[in-house]
Amino acid sequence: MAVRAVRGAVQLERDEAEHMHEQVGALLTALLARNGLTADDLISVWFTATPDLRSDFPAVAARRLGLVDVPLLCAAELDVAGAMPRVVRVLAHVETDLPKTAVAHVYLGAAAALRKDIAQ
Repeated sequence: MAVRAVRGAVQLERDEAEHMHEQVGALLTALLARNGLTADDLISVWFTATPDLRSDFPAVAARRLGLVDVPLLCAAELDVAGAMPRVVRVLAHVETDLPKTAVAHVYLGAAAALRKDIAQ
């Protein structure tokens, strides 16, 4: 079994805690489903949020999904002029038999524009 990194992002419509929980939950659910993963396959998950998101921590959505024994970390994304607003990004380290080329990175909605080269 190998350790792989899985990326993803979602752009929120507004900075509201419940909306963040729904959207980040959908991102994590899609990331796991598209890669055939379960919570037991997760080693750790890093979240970043653009500085305009202040309503809650993205990791709260993961806890609500039942990821209670996975180390989670939240950080602020760099405040770069012209960057897409209201974006939560995720970097999950997982154990999987998938080769690197088969890992599905998940960019939902408008966030797909961030990585057209790898967005599924």
